[in-house]
Amino acid sequence: CLPLLLDVYDLLPFDNPDGGPWKQGFEITYKGDEWSEQPLELFLIPHSHNDPGWIKTFDAYYHDQTRHILDNMVVKLSEDSRRKLIWAEISYFSKWWNDIDDQKRAAVKRLVEAGQLELVTGGWVMPDEANSHYFAMLDQLMEGHQWLQKHLGVKPRSGWAIDPFGHSPSMAYLLKGAGLHNMLIQRVHYSIKKHFAQQQTLEFLWRQSWDSSSRSDITCHMMPFYSYDVPHTCGPNPAVCCQFDFQRLPGRRTFCPWKIPPKPITDQNVQERALLLLDQYRQKSRLFRSSVLLVPLGDDFRYVESSEWDVQFNNYQKLFDYFNQHPELHIKARFGTLSDYFQALHQRLSTTRTTLPKLRGDFFSYADRDDHYWTGYFTSRPFYKRLDRKLEATLRATEILFSLTLAEMRRSHSDGRLAENFPAREYFQWLTTGRRNLALFQHHDAVAGTEREHVVVDYGTRLFQSILNLHQVLQSSAHWLLLLDKSQYHHDQSKPFLQMDEVISAQDALPQKTTLSLSLEPRSLIIFNPTEQLRTSVISVVVDSPDARVVDAETGRQMAAQISAVWAEPNQPSTDTFQLSFVAELPPLSLVVYHVTKESSGSTPRARYTVHRRGNPPDIHTEHFQVSSLQGSEADAPLSLSNKHVQIWSSPETGLLEKLRLQSGLVRKIQVQFLWYGTRTGSRDKSGAYLFLPADEGAQLYTSSEPPLVRVSRGPIFSDITSHFPHFTHTVRLFHLDGHAGKSLEISNLVDIRSQVNRELVMKIVSDVASGNRFYSDLNGFQMQQRRTLAKLPLQANFYPMTSAAFLQDSMSRLSLLSAQSQGVASLKPGELELVLDRRLQQDDNRGLGQGVTDNKLTASLYHLLLEDRGVGGASVDHLSLLAHLASLSLCHPPMTMVAPSNSQLPKLRPFQPLQSSLPCDIHLLNLKTLEDTQEAALFLHRKGFDCSTAPKPAPQCTWSEHEEVTTHSPFI
Repeated sequence: CLPLLLDVYDLLPFDNPDGGPWKQGFEITYKGDEWSEQPLELFLIPHSHNDPGWIKTFDAYYHDQTRHILDNMVVKLSEDSRRKLIWAEISYFSKWWNDIDDQKRAAVKRLVEAGQLELVTGGWVMPDEANSHYFAMLDQLMEGHQWLQKHLGVKPRSGWAIDPFGHSPSMAYLLKGAGLHNMLIQRVHYSIKKHFAQQQTLEFLWRQSWDSSSRSDITCHMMPFYSYDVPHTCGPNPAVCCQFDFQRLPGRRTFCPWKIPPKPITDQNVQERALLLLDQYRQKSRLFRSSVLLVPLGDDFRYVESSEWDVQFNNYQKLFDYFNQHPELHIKARFGTLSDYFQALHQRLSTTRTTLPKLRGDFFSYADRDDHYWTGYFTSRPFYKRLDRKLEATLRATEILFSLTLAEMRRSHSDGRLAENFPAREYFQWLTTGRRNLALFQHHDAVAGTEREHVVVDYGTRLFQSILNLHQVLQSSAHWLLLLDKSQYHHDQSKPFLQMDEVISAQDALPQKTTLSLSLEPRSLIIFNPTEQLRTSVISVVVDSPDARVVDAETGRQMAAQISAVWAEPNQPSTDTFQLSFVAELPPLSLVVYHVTKESSGSTPRARYTVHRRGNPPDIHTEHFQVSSLQGSEADAPLSLSNKHVQIWSSPETGLLEKLRLQSGLVRKIQVQFLWYGTRTGSRDKSGAYLFLPADEGAQLYTSSEPPLVRVSRGPIFSDITSHFPHFTHTVRLFHLDGHAGKSLEISNLVDIRSQVNRELVMKIVSDVASGNRFYSDLNGFQMQQRRTLAKLPLQANFYPMTSAAFLQDSMSRLSLLSAQSQGVASLKPGELELVLDRRLQQDDNRGLGQGVTDNKLTASLYHLLLEDRGVGGASVDHLSLLAHLASLSLCHPPMTMVAPSNSQLPKLRPFQPLQSSLPCDIHLLNLKTLEDTQEAALFLHRKGFDCSTAPKPAPQCTWSEHEEVTTHSPFI
């Protein structure tokens, strides 16, 4: 049984005694003869950490700093073959490559071939590992690796992640799968670092939680000290190490806060300086099992000026020459790359027959000092965390449909060519830009929400523009696939044949439905199912008629539908627009055509409304809908909704959920509450973009000056309860569907806290599930991780990232919450889940940003809540249930609706159905993406682990691959 990081958490006291020069550590001692048989082998690794956006935008950083660093790199490394540099961010490297001439490119290739320049990790960015979804983490890694393969012909061998605010095993898994064998991490809780240093386990084999073999193992080096800058990397004493950052020499741009400046190395002082530095190297070496030592030399945006290269390399070379000329010191020192280090490490481990420990788990949540936990950024700027996932879903859907379109075109032409007027090259460029804009946003200061306000706008504009462009590719691909007569295809960018039914007007605006004008002539709706499963979905569009009919265009079958009000104000339904919702049967990856026509009055079932506000009943007038109020004892009875699978009860005063009963008879208390967190007062540190430092009193129950307006809607397709509070609108919805889609509740919030000061809004779920101090949250939508709420830790330490799922369970039942966006989550008491919805903070939290978070938007969040009976047979590794996987799939990849023009002369459209059947329901089609030459596509399948103790009844309409191999050709027609 391998050590779990969870067990380390149980073990440690998480106290913070003063460790002396190494404040968060301990005094390190050595005798001096430890290296007499195996000399200390030192690799000094020059690096420059270039954030693709933070205080400045990506382009501003590139123009002001990054291009100069890379220009100087070519010159300065070429001057001396002993000099080295590692570089991580391919987003910057590729931009610079486009700007340089062939002569400089040839010089770069020579430096790479000579091992002087190493491209580490090879991702487009150094991604956030808390908020990023694994689709985007993998996509940014591929984008960088494909670029490197094409332009430099190299594959990265080692990973370098010095600045993400906590580390996920999902990243380790992706790196191993991409062919890397080693990785380095830095931002880990200081108590964990200290414990690992004491145990000499700072280098370990990181293994995935489900893996019983060593297949997923990757060698991981954890940096032991506070930061990745020079003062905190040569050894435990920053006051000494700072004296060896020669960029801080007197008269240069930066200085040593410990007030002992560096000195230039001369013949007169080289011995004294070398021995002072060697002492730090030796102390650091005692924290590791081998005598091979890694010491970084760099910081943010270092080596901009030519002179910095000179002072660093020249002074260190003098020190190295001294070391190497004095064998009695037992140190061999040189500049190196990350791969140089790991190669020497493995060689030394092999020679000495030393093994590294194995470890499972993750490194969340991170604290860098005191009780300063970096758990705020799990939620900061939630509007853009939601937009990130919107682009991700749009990109994936477009990738798949574009790839299928090219394949169909080649199949329809005997010579394999594409349709002449289909702009495949231009569309591929838009896809590439979409990939790269999504990739850029995975940067650890982007999706994290820890960048300056104008940088947020720059990222948002990129995401928004890519969504618009990808919609055009999607529309045009669907247009060609649907045409019965392909010769009728005509590309007109200014007047596309199909339009999305949702439009986004600006980078900081929520999507809005366009209103469809109906008549007796059929209006074509095209629905694309971007998932690999047959699904029954409720499709909603806004129309200008209170009566409409929807038929399947192919079969003529009428679809079950309902008309609901469009509420312009909480108590004011629109008089000229209406929501038409219908049940669509969507085969996997299909494009299905529906016809919508205006109908005679009263022919379409309409939602019925009950509207209530305690003490101040609203006055609502509408000619199209039945609206009633709660009278007498009704006003005190719980509000109730039900479908074939579940029944819910809500508070008549607030409309918020209180209880849920399954068809099996299982009843659970499940209450929804809302809370405020404030921040600390006085001169103490306060919450900001990174940190969550709540006020001493903890969370306060949300209250408003008057009761909320509660609106209950009942219809044949869905029923819901909406509560209008001053700072949020909350809706819980039940779908009246036969399949698994009807088993979960849809919960949506529309949040606006722009009037607040230093407040964070939380949605809390209180249940009677006896979960103890344990709950589970996902890592990157890829795997589930057990969490233990510990009383010895401060409140903010018990919050964790939730990218797409969390659950509570006991022996009887499991309560899963699935989300369409990432946020922070905690379970501070048994049976409870807290989700942070938005945070508005007036001050900087002293981590370099220099701003609070006050650019809040009107923000939407979306969830599915699923209660399941539990039986026996649960695996030792915790996974989502099969039903939760399917619910998450439909939540993250909703059907996409397109509208054809209202024109009776439309060409004949035929539905497109590329799969004969659904894939097994534990197989997720992660992507089908066209590669560089548009001649090939890459198919990505992910087999998901699922928990067997919550088998759904009746079973879903798909098989699973437990006893069968998946053949990739058989499902495709």
